Amino acid sequence: MLPIGPDESPATPICSAKGCRAAAVWVLAWNNPKLHTPERRKTWLACEEHREHLSQFLGVRGFLKDVVKFEDWQDPEVP
Repeated sequence: MLPIGPDESPATPICSAKGCRAAAVWVLAWNNPKLHTPERRKTWLACEEHREHLSQFLGVRGFLKDVVKFEDWQDPEVP
């Protein structure tokens, strides 16, 4: 289990960047076509500081499918 800081609750989504504990602002939807069906979307969360870095990491591999503000994200796998 991840440690919870004084300003965080267990339900507070945090950035997926290694070592980052900032609140997530963005959802990066991606898939690896060698492992996932085309409609499958995996997600990483990103704070403002790490959005570009994480997007580039996924983008150069051809994995990045969409970047959406966290509050606007709708998981296509949830009815």
